[in-house]
Amino acid sequence: MFDSLTERLGRTLRDLRGQGRLTEDNIKDSLREVRMALLEADVALPVVREFIEQVRARAIGAEVLQSLTPGQALIKVVKEELIRLMGESCEGLNLSTRPPAVILMAGLQGSGKTTTVAKLARFLKEREKKSVLVASADIYRPAAIAQLESLAASIGVDFFPSRTDQDPVVIAQGAVQQARIMSSDVVIIDTAGRLHIDNEMMDEIRRLHQALTPIETLFVVDSMTGQDAANTAKAFNEALPLTGVILTKADGDARGGAALSVRQITGKPIKFMGVGETTAALEPFHPDRVASRILGMGDVLSLIEQAEQKIDVQEAQKLAAKLKKGKGFDLEDFRNQLLQMQKMGGLGALMDKLPGIANLPQNVKSQVNDKDLRRLEAIILSMTPRERHFPDTINGSRKRRIAAGSGTQVQDVNRLLKQFAQMQKMMKKVSSKGGLMKLMRGMKGGFPGGMPF
Repeated sequence: MFDSLTERLGRTLRDLRGQGRLTEDNIKDSLREVRMALLEADVALPVVREFIEQVRARAIGAEVLQSLTPGQALIKVVKEELIRLMGESCEGLNLSTRPPAVILMAGLQGSGKTTTVAKLARFLKEREKKSVLVASADIYRPAAIAQLESLAASIGVDFFPSRTDQDPVVIAQGAVQQARIMSSDVVIIDTAGRLHIDNEMMDEIRRLHQALTPIETLFVVDSMTGQDAANTAKAFNEALPLTGVILTKADGDARGGAALSVRQITGKPIKFMGVGETTAALEPFHPDRVASRILGMGDVLSLIEQAEQKIDVQEAQKLAAKLKKGKGFDLEDFRNQLLQMQKMGGLGALMDKLPGIANLPQNVKSQVNDKDLRRLEAIILSMTPRERHFPDTINGSRKRRIAAGSGTQVQDVNRLLKQFAQMQKMMKKVSSKGGLMKLMRGMKGGFPGGMPF
């Protein structure tokens, strides 16, 4: 996420960090580089101008020039200005109304609106403990209604049936009425994708808004369209009273122009961002955490929250108890760890949040992908239960059989066993007295060589 912007800004700010003294000249040169980085990231020009001016004003003041570490002081200023640009704090949904709270979703065609409806419904159900009903008022796109019905069933929320020959306003009002009967906390209305220049379609969504008076009207926009995302949101906001924006496909956005432009141009907060294709891949938008990611500082808080939500506590406790009793860490345990990692979004999602990853060479980062996890799992699944519990029994002929069964090579099986042996050593250190500290000293901030994560 935001890889190119992170790399460019990181390079510029690293050069500053090592300087014992900053002058107006080298600040000017550095800000020119920052300006180019933002423009290349497709941040809107007015936003870039204001950002650079704000940073310059603070950079040539006592706060930075008289600091004992002026380079680091300037980086702090850049981070604070990035946070200000994106909205200071995370603004969640306002659901403080008499149930059901109505959320109206608007957006362009192809922005991922229907999937985002399902993601938001799942977020409200699992994280906010709300009962949710979803309905589709998209009578134009073939299979839109069936798509939402299928997604609703997959995440276990209620679905209000509709037909393509109905009026969208009638559908939406029926859904709200059904939500009242069912005592649902929230009803989310999906609408057809539309352009802000399509007067007929804009009239339709205005009618929907007037009929429902939703407490939240969210604009769903593809973050990969850069500053166009902010300009489109602004046009919609002029026609419809938006309360917030959801950025989709943020995991594929290497630039970051939308995230940095939307708040400044529309005046509306980014409330969520989609970070993957699954219905679980929706994150609240925390400007401070996103700023940390952009500057290559990672996002440990989000990583901890994700771990708390996704990691199976019972499995972790069982493994801890097993290790404490002196029983060895086997390949079945190793597979469980791989599954836990996949639940947290895979290697890409984890690396995006780890501090210092931005400093790794690009060829190293490009080698890390979730296919490695799936390959390792396939190899373990091709083993017998005895082989998983007693890896030392795996000889040459067994390796050939395992490789054939998993569609891999014998070299892949050997690599897995080597990685497992390293993981086994780590687990022994953790389970011994004072083991965690020994482990951390042994790792020296990194993972053992050859590990896929």
